[in-house]
Amino acid sequence: MYGALDIGGTKIAGALVDEEGRLVARAQRATPASRPAGDLAAAVTAVLDELAAHPAWAELSCMGIASAGPVDTAAGTVSPVNIPGWRSFPLVELVRTHPQLPFGILPVLVGDAVAMTAAEHWLGAARGVGNALCMVVSTGVGGGLVLDGKVHAGRTGNAGHIGHISVDLNGPRCACGAPGCVESLASGTAIAAHARTLGWTPPPGTAPNAAAIAAAARSGDARALAAYGRAARALAAAIAATAALVELERVVIGGGVAQAGDVLFAPLGRYMHDYAVLDFTRGISIVPAALALDAGLIGAAATASAQGGGRPEPASALCR
Repeated sequence: MYGALDIGGTKIAGALVDEEGRLVARAQRATPASRPAGDLAAAVTAVLDELAAHPAWAELSCMGIASAGPVDTAAGTVSPVNIPGWRSFPLVELVRTHPQLPFGILPVLVGDAVAMTAAEHWLGAARGVGNALCMVVSTGVGGGLVLDGKVHAGRTGNAGHIGHISVDLNGPRCACGAPGCVESLASGTAIAAHARTLGWTPPPGTAPNAAAIAAAARSGDARALAAYGRAARALAAAIAATAALVELERVVIGGGVAQAGDVLFAPLGRYMHDYAVLDFTRGISIVPAALALDAGLIGAAATASAQGGGRPEPASALCR
């Protein structure tokens, strides 16, 4: 049995995952992203406490952590752009010292998008694909690469971090400090902010988030459509640039924003014609993630093996 955590700007999720990649138990807390580091740590501990109460915890042999980045896999620290309370936070040490974690287990840290990439390459929409870009478009925007059939995480675990490619030199300042990053234009937060700037307001009792804007877009609201169109254009520019560098065969997009379906994917396809103009960048398959919102958890149980080369094998993925 393998433990997994998936930490993002909206939620902190945990799971017990079996050898086939199935979730046996799941726990979740909202991310207190604007709170101090101690409050964030308490939310992680609460998720672990809930998992530890499940009978399958007794079979735990390994633990993986997928976190929003940047991460430093060697140091075991995280500095998520969308979680300002954590800067060089020792997340691995926090999990390692949980009183109910079995002795001898050393948690393995990976970036959340790299974890999602490993999961989709193992069981999902990138299975069997030699060269792929997998993206998480949610509160933030992250990505991971499959190159020559292997997940490529890079020296610190941040390779493929497409959310912080600048696609508009005169664009808004991203939370990372750079102008015009993909994340500042295409994240759920950016979509909601831009729609409100255009004058969109949510129906009474509805949260002003990307899901509500997607619903408005489906009903033909021009402002909602424009907000998703802007996001799709930023994604297309970044995908085409990545394809020019590494010759992609497939792009997999997951995360909450991807749940908008054709509201996102239809304009994305149109904009790809504008940006992917070189012969070897055209015709890339762009598909939704197959593993939906649990990909980070599943990938946290497979990424270490994938980074070592070959097909992910969860039975050894996190055991060191």
